Amino acid sequence: MEFLTKEFFGTEIWLWLSFVMIVLGLIVFDLGIINTKEKTMTMKRSFILSGFYIGLGLLFAIFVGQQFGKDAALNYVTGFVVEKSLAIDNVFVIAMIFSYFAIPQQLQHRVLLYGIIGVLVLRAIMIALGAVIVEQFEWVLYLFAAFLVITGVKMLFQGDGGHKLEDNKIVKWSQKIINVSPNLDGDKFFTTSKDENGKIRKIATPLFLALIIVEISDLIFAIDSIPAIFAITKDPYIVFTSNIFAILGLRALYFALASMVEKFKYLKISLAVLLIFIGSKVFVADLIGLEKFPPVISLSITGLILGLGILASIIKNQKEEQNI
Repeated sequence: MEFLTKEFFGTEIWLWLSFVMIVLGLIVFDLGIINTKEKTMTMKRSFILSGFYIGLGLLFAIFVGQQFGKDAALNYVTGFVVEKSLAIDNVFVIAMIFSYFAIPQQLQHRVLLYGIIGVLVLRAIMIALGAVIVEQFEWVLYLFAAFLVITGVKMLFQGDGGHKLEDNKIVKWSQKIINVSPNLDGDKFFTTSKDENGKIRKIATPLFLALIIVEISDLIFAIDSIPAIFAITKDPYIVFTSNIFAILGLRALYFALASMVEKFKYLKISLAVLLIFIGSKVFVADLIGLEKFPPVISLSITGLILGLGILASIIKNQKEEQNI
């Protein structure tokens, strides 16, 4: 029992193990209950599941508050909201990947399930590395902050040009190095084919290539989201739990938002402004002599930025519908 009270990355081991058990339980739940083979995820079902995961993620903030205090809980919620918001842009890219590889909806859940399991492992590794780097070299936090500001500014002027999958170098590179069948073979990631000499060989299906691209795209998104959460808090436990809880519901969120994401016309602008705010508050806190930006103000501004983007999108859609 003494082992459980020892600290790992500044937090007692039993707290880490408790969270890992929750995550494993949710993955088993997803595999055994939600993941019905080749069953299309309905809009109603996906919204219910999204609400379940979001509710669970926010409930965890109460536990964080009990263990670490009010400020830690507010930082956790801010990190959770930011990661969830950035995931919406990720949803759009995943939808483009499925469209590009002509993956039918009843097979998309398989790619997303294995993709998210892979994402959880990769994020855990990246967060652990980030925590070590920030702990050893605190000045790196300012590089993270500057990177977020630059990324946000680029997003403001980029428009929709960043999502042309057919021009993506990663997609072209993957297609060159992976031998891919031109056709799907049910829900299989690999199938068999005869080569020029009549020999049977195992080759990947477009489903597997879609999975690889989903994993790579998340790594690219993590370059934004992980510096963003470290700019909110340097506590590895808060960083890890808020990030992972936000990702856990990504599969349900995808099916809930994939057909609606284009209706949120101003959400990308909100996300760009949000990244600029998160990055700049690191420098602002130093300028006004604060050890850290107040969590209550940070969460309030985050909610305001996202809320204005959603509200502006709804007003824009209503005007367009009236003009039809």
